[in-house]
Amino acid sequence: MSEKNNDEAGPSTSKSKFSRLQRLRDLELKMNEARKLNHQEVVEEDKRSKLPANFEQKRKRVEWEEEQDKKRKEAESAGEEFDRVKLLEVGADEAEKWERKKKKKNPDQGFSDYEAATFRQYQRLTKEMKPDMNNYKQQREKAGEEFYATRDTLGLNQWKDKPEYVDRMVDDLEKQIKKREKYSRRRTFDEDADIDYINERNMKFNKKLERFYGTYTAEIKQNLERGTAV
Repeated sequence: MSEKNNDEAGPSTSKSKFSRLQRLRDLELKMNEARKLNHQEVVEEDKRSKLPANFEQKRKRVEWEEEQDKKRKEAESAGEEFDRVKLLEVGADEAEKWERKKKKKNPDQGFSDYEAATFRQYQRLTKEMKPDMNNYKQQREKAGEEFYATRDTLGLNQWKDKPEYVDRMVDDLEKQIKKREKYSRRRTFDEDADIDYINERNMKFNKKLERFYGTYTAEIKQNLERGTAV
């Protein structure tokens, strides 16, 4: 009877041992897989840490530009105007939001310094320029290497601008001159006014006194000037 029990226990014991080994093997495979995934994640995190701070924004911008170029080509192949098709995709709420944002935006924040004023003028003038790219390409092909200036280029005889270009430049200069005539240079003091102060601080103080008490002391001041004051 003991031999029978041993025979019955033998297969079950070997079966349980095989199942434990199988589970152990599965755990080892999962551990190896987890170790491999962790290593890949560490490598990817190291790559991301070495990228510029705005890399993700640039990547999204490039993807957006590529998508816009693709849609533009599709619209052109279908004989449609891309800007018109693009506007059809904009919702009413988005258009209203964009319009409010556009009204709030003020590109001219007033005078801050001469450098900023010069830069704003440069941007305004360059926006008004409308170059003729077809003429530019024709002249470049015709002139060849001489089209690009070098240290030996004088710019007098090698290149002549069209009369309409010169007229446009003259018109723009005349507009700038007329605009400047509306403004006058700020005077720190009136050259014709009487000098009754010893420095700038005293001048401001006298102006303040005149503003508040000038009407009451006008007669006394006139008598002092005539020498008839009592």
